[in-house]
Amino acid sequence: MRSHPSKTHRLVNTSAMEDDLAVLQRETFDYFILEANPANGLVLDKTEANSPASIAATGLALACYPVGVERGFMTRAAAAERTLATLRFFWNSPQGPEPDATGYRGFYYHFLDMQTGRRAWQCELSTIDSTFLLAGALAAGQYFDADTEGEAEIRSLAEALYHQVDWRWAQDRGETVTHGWTPEHGFLEYRWEGYDEALLLYVLGLGSPTHPLPRSSYTAWSATFRWEHCYGYDYLYAGPLFIHQLSHVWIDFRGLQDAFMRGKGSDYFENSRRATLVQQRYAIENPRGFEGYGEHCWGITASDGPGPSTLKLKGIERRFLAYAARGVPYGPDDGTLAPWAVAASLPFAPEIVRPTISFCIHQAKLKAAKAYGFKAAFNPTHPGAPDAAVDWWVSPWHFGLDEGPIVLMIENDRSGLLWRLMRSCRYIRSGLQRAGFEGGWLRKFDRPAA
Repeated sequence: MRSHPSKTHRLVNTSAMEDDLAVLQRETFDYFILEANPANGLVLDKTEANSPASIAATGLALACYPVGVERGFMTRAAAAERTLATLRFFWNSPQGPEPDATGYRGFYYHFLDMQTGRRAWQCELSTIDSTFLLAGALAAGQYFDADTEGEAEIRSLAEALYHQVDWRWAQDRGETVTHGWTPEHGFLEYRWEGYDEALLLYVLGLGSPTHPLPRSSYTAWSATFRWEHCYGYDYLYAGPLFIHQLSHVWIDFRGLQDAFMRGKGSDYFENSRRATLVQQRYAIENPRGFEGYGEHCWGITASDGPGPSTLKLKGIERRFLAYAARGVPYGPDDGTLAPWAVAASLPFAPEIVRPTISFCIHQAKLKAAKAYGFKAAFNPTHPGAPDAAVDWWVSPWHFGLDEGPIVLMIENDRSGLLWRLMRSCRYIRSGLQRAGFEGGWLRKFDRPAA
């Protein structure tokens, strides 16, 4: 008889839960050691054969190395060596309009060859993925504060990489920032508009001392927000759960308010909490009738999937997607869930996240026989492969962009390490102040940014 992963659940033992989180963090961290090129610091996008490096995953690695030091996963010397290799590579890599360069105007291509570091797959010069790379560099610069030649070079390179970024160029004469650029076709048609992970992008762009975004860019971006009421909660809407997490990995938004959130009597941290609660409520109500969804089985975001395919299951025609930006409550939703997105919500709603993590580990067996913590995604509605160990589809890959938020948000919940590092970064503070943020930890820095 076919079983589904959400049919039963157990009470969470607090001590056992802490042990589970510690093991999950440790196993996930290994991705950034074993799926990286130590010569240049580049980190694999995903574990599928012949995958290129992802600059976003590389930026997350730079932020994870301090966690590794603090938790005893690696020595400070080893972390500094890996960090230096990464920053030196990007600083010395070819910048220019040539189609095989590594970057241009201070931004870098989304995917790079793991060995040469040159552009892969004719991909775009990515403004958001460059943002995560730069944020990782700045975090490293804050952590490695010793009076040694190597750590001083880390600080110097981190600042130099950030200073060379031409944020205004990326606006392409518009108010908001474009998604990117290619040497073949110029700027992409899409812009960072609507609430999304670009919150961090605008903060870094506004904080630049060399080529800053104008304040009007943030005003224009926030003018495109959608405030909605879903499942009993009023919140700033974005469908995929990762949108409510990725900027928060780096910045502690508790109590910080810009003009938009002051007008709503909320803040972005509380907003992410509500979005997390909406995700659980959606899974409990399960309007599309997918298998497995429930109180301890939720988490819909951009993820790998079992498609593209259409199957008739229990008399219902189901269309399954491949990698897609799945979202709540409007979809797309094909029954695919991502346990990494649950773990990355730990600081926002621990009372529902902790039982769900426990469920994913002990009942759905989403950590079994895998080197890097949680499997990327699973779909209890899809029958999966005939010879598989379970009766539903499970992603065969791990993705660097999924692994980093698990390590970092577990740590932010435990110690606030990355949040503290970024609070000490003057560029983050300046960017927040220029965007109009007040309150929270910014009260310690009462002089407004120029």
